[in-house]
Amino acid sequence: MVEAFDIIIIGGGPAGYTAALYGARAGRSVLLLEKLAPGGQMGTTDLIDNYPGFPQGVKGFQLAMDMKAGAERFGAQTKLEAVTALELAGDVKTVHTKKDGYEARAVILATGAQPRELGLPQERALRGRGVSYCATCDGMFYRGKDVAIIGGGNTAVADALYLSKLCGRVYLIHRRDKLRAPDSQRVLLEQAGNVEFLWNSRAEELLYAERLTGLKTVRVDTGESRTLDCAGVFVAVGQVPETSLLAGQVELDEAGYVVAGENCQTNLPGVFAAGDLRQKPLRQIITAAADGAVAAQMAEEFLQRERT
Repeated sequence: MVEAFDIIIIGGGPAGYTAALYGARAGRSVLLLEKLAPGGQMGTTDLIDNYPGFPQGVKGFQLAMDMKAGAERFGAQTKLEAVTALELAGDVKTVHTKKDGYEARAVILATGAQPRELGLPQERALRGRGVSYCATCDGMFYRGKDVAIIGGGNTAVADALYLSKLCGRVYLIHRRDKLRAPDSQRVLLEQAGNVEFLWNSRAEELLYAERLTGLKTVRVDTGESRTLDCAGVFVAVGQVPETSLLAGQVELDEAGYVVAGENCQTNLPGVFAAGDLRQKPLRQIITAAADGAVAAQMAEEFLQRERT
């Protein structure tokens, strides 16, 4: 027998658990499905310094568990099951996992996105120990220190500008001889005074002891290598949204993100997108949580209309 709920939420990060909290507080039966552990990327972050209400910062795993407990206090259920297939087009949506099947009249997609990695040895092991994918999250930890940024698009440039105000020297490493970001952004970087461009270069090796100590780069045109002494490496080569199961059902943009406005409504009635998988200008814990609240409210209004 397929178990039925008012709202099914797919993904247990800040967007998912905020949606679960709001949905359950509204008196709805809510099921949250998460394939691994609560928190998503947040749960793997050592210290979160930019979430309001925690003046000394908060451990990512602790914040994730607190969000889970808050939602479950009002009756939301969590099941650690990987979703394998979705049927979202009908009035009743069906969510299949490796273990079971579930139905709901409203579904909130909150599967998030993963940063695109460089693929270097020890990259994952050094995450949080010198390797970062979010300058605004971790930049403060490198105040006065030398850092490197890898990438040449808008995100890399924005990260470089942000870090130039905090760090000693900022190395911007790009595989080409010109930024993909607008020339006006390059001018701002040049005016910063502490940003050095490494054109036609790629990251070759992460240097480390207990933490990152430096980075070896190689020029793609000459093969010349260079070793940088730096305390941090910020990877800004894009993200990969977790939307593979949605293709052909929910509208996606060219990069694979869900097309949904500020009301989090997708092209399908009763299906909402919250958090990093949605088209948006800023992907942070606080914006994911905000999306979760909006999506749950829109789901509640949808369910009310369906009942009348």
